[in-house]
Amino acid sequence: MMNTEPSLEASDLRPSEPLPAIPLKKSSSVARRAAIAGGVGTLIEYYDFAVYGFLAITIAPLFFPSDSSSVSILSTLAVFGVAYVARPLGGIFFGRLGDRRGRRSALVITVVSMGVACGILGLLPTHSNVGVVAPVLLVLVRLAQGFSAGGEVGGAATYIAESAPTGKRGFFGSFTPVGSTLGFAVAAAVVGVVALLTTEEQMESWGWRIPFLLALPLAALCLRVRMKLEDTPEFEEMAEKQQVTKSPLLDTITQNPLAVLRVVGIAIAMNGSGYIGLTYFSVYLINDVGFSKDTVYWTSAISIALACTTFPLSGMLTDRWGRKPILIGGYLAFVVIALPAFIIMSSTSSILVIGIVYFVYMVLNGVVQVPAFPLFTELFPRTVRYTGVSLGFNIGTIAAGGTAPYVAAQLVESTGNAMSPAYWVMGVCVIGLLTVLTVRETGQKELPA
Repeated sequence: MMNTEPSLEASDLRPSEPLPAIPLKKSSSVARRAAIAGGVGTLIEYYDFAVYGFLAITIAPLFFPSDSSSVSILSTLAVFGVAYVARPLGGIFFGRLGDRRGRRSALVITVVSMGVACGILGLLPTHSNVGVVAPVLLVLVRLAQGFSAGGEVGGAATYIAESAPTGKRGFFGSFTPVGSTLGFAVAAAVVGVVALLTTEEQMESWGWRIPFLLALPLAALCLRVRMKLEDTPEFEEMAEKQQVTKSPLLDTITQNPLAVLRVVGIAIAMNGSGYIGLTYFSVYLINDVGFSKDTVYWTSAISIALACTTFPLSGMLTDRWGRKPILIGGYLAFVVIALPAFIIMSSTSSILVIGIVYFVYMVLNGVVQVPAFPLFTELFPRTVRYTGVSLGFNIGTIAAGGTAPYVAAQLVESTGNAMSPAYWVMGVCVIGLLTVLTVRETGQKELPA
């Protein structure tokens, strides 16, 4: 009997188009645990990193003695910026580790190494003890801190994004900037408490060491939290399907160069504006305006902490309206308020007015931070996501983050115009605006696999 059924050709067995990837199931409870663990770890890591900035005025003459206080402060802020030189190297190292061995493993190591480096900084001898060796040791320890910090934010952003449901990455992703920014508030509060409980002589003698040494128990706490985490569903599926790349850095550079450049441009705007508020404001208010140290520390801590409470709202807005509209609105707002903010700060004697301006500035910092982190993760496939985010973010940070306090202080010193840092803020925000205009909206899409 003749077979009347149509014969199947080989071509019929192959679909003409690739089958769409099946989205991974991600629950809000898993995302919540990831967001809390990522945010707490980032908070502690950035506390370690930020303490140096708030103590810059105190430690400047201890490590860089000079007849001119401005020279000492500029030298100390330059070392603050030096730490950022090591951040791209840390991003590459931890990015490779995270993309090949797992996000969790990298995040555990970053927090331990940062805590140890911060504790060592609190034990360093000063210039009066060992001479020029003291600033050399200070630079080395700050480089170690920068190396560790280079793997933290990119890893936390990746971990949270890969654990969050589509359409909620902005909200859960807001815990990363909440952690990093709140780390500065906690650092300011701790330094403020120590300054309140010690005399000026005690603070310069041994009090400045206490905030650095507190990093050790804080790092132990974070280690306990992160050791309980599982890896992300994205990485576990990637490992199961043997899709782990052998060279995350090479693949990132050759296959995703435009994504890296876009992250760099957005990071320049985010960090160039943010670090003015997080670090330079305290130096400016103490050294140039004349407020007392403890008053500025507490004003910084309260203003930054209150601003952080608005970050999840920015996350919900970016999930609802998209990454681009929120970022563009934030950049334009910074361009408008930068100059008035410095004018008010330099002309008022009211710490309440200073606090309000500080709060508004940091709220806007959240508006440009919160959409950026999920956007970064949405620009890269999961095989190189940790590396790509860390590389681009750290290049942008070294270009305009760590250098921001030094550039601002140098602008004031060289021009004699206390308003000049405002033009820096405007300039970096224009760079961010132009970059965002080249990005396609990704807020409601699945992460690229």
